[in-house]
Amino acid sequence: MSERIAPVGLVIIGAGGRMGAELLRLLSEFPALRLVCAVGNPARTSSTGAGIAMTPGFPADLAGVDVVLDFSVAEAAPGNVRHCANSGWPLLLGTTGVDPGLAGLVEEAARRIPILVAPNTSLGATVLAGLVRQAAAMLGTGFEVSIRDKHHQGKRDAPSGTALALGAEVQGGSAVGGRPVAYASVREGDVVGEHEVRFQDGGEWIRLSHGVTDRSVFARGALQAGSWLARQRPGSYRMTDALEEK
Repeated sequence: MSERIAPVGLVIIGAGGRMGAELLRLLSEFPALRLVCAVGNPARTSSTGAGIAMTPGFPADLAGVDVVLDFSVAEAAPGNVRHCANSGWPLLLGTTGVDPGLAGLVEEAARRIPILVAPNTSLGATVLAGLVRQAAAMLGTGFEVSIRDKHHQGKRDAPSGTALALGAEVQGGSAVGGRPVAYASVREGDVVGEHEVRFQDGGEWIRLSHGVTDRSVFARGALQAGSWLARQRPGSYRMTDALEEK
């Protein structure tokens, strides 16, 4: 008889937001995950459409946690990273617009827990990042690079976290020789997310782009990555690491 594998205990922070609602809605598609706690504004419990009660913070006696998905707000990220590190809980940080100074705190936490910083959890955006780095490495320093992102009117940060992550891939590929990447952001309507990276020389250009029309792709990617992260050793991870196993 095969040994029964216990489900992964999951905490969702920011459960009352757009992404949190999608995570709760799609959780039934992932029987290996079991919701332990949904952290968010209790007044928005009904907005999840799942009848799931939310708590305003971590209950003092919270137990059975194997992984935490944080899609709350940038201001809460440092405290959430510290709390997860102190509790020994693996953390996927999907919140964007965080202070660059958070990198040091993430590095410190990675010595104690597995932590994955993911400004975009979709499969397509993860592939795009790899293609951008490869193109940057092959094109060398002669091309100018611009990155454009388009999102809904309610998105707070501009450029988006994904746009900045794509810029880091460009710099990692050394395509612009240390010169700054040009960013442009558009906030209109209810656009879920579009990103375009353009490499341009005097007589030619290359355009790499990715678009999302359904927020569920982010939620499914996050839930898949969370299941994977719960089994990892302490360290700093990226979505590409989770994608390699898939």
